[in-house]
Amino acid sequence: QVELVESGGGSVQAGGFQRLSCAASGDTDSARCMAWFRQSEREAVAWIYTPYGGSFIADSVKGRFTISRDSGKNTVYLEMSSLKPEDTGMYYCAAASSYVYNWCPADKDQYKSWGQGTQVTVSS
Repeated sequence: QVELVESGGGSVQAGGFQRLSCAASGDTDSARCMAWFRQSEREAVAWIYTPYGGSFIADSVKGRFTISRDSGKNTVYLEMSSLKPEDTGMYYCAAASSYVYNWCPADKDQYKSWGQGTQVTVSS
């Protein structure tokens, strides 16, 4: 069992910056993969393989969003820049296991542990 808690959501103007955080606790061995999802989207916005740092960014946000982790704090970050109104929505942190070196799934059905979500609102 792994527990996930998101923070950092809020309102920001278009073109602005926001950083989301996801803190993991409990059985962190079950969180080798950490990912961010937007509500109603099947593919992850981003994922990271926490032991080695391999990562993925969706084409829709590539060049604007980055994912990183602080292993000492068991925390994953999503940094969002040049925000657009279409980025508005609920963002969820999720965790999964992977048996492939430095790789994670992007499909939300592969993730069993979920945070409560945090709302991001981008105004024009």
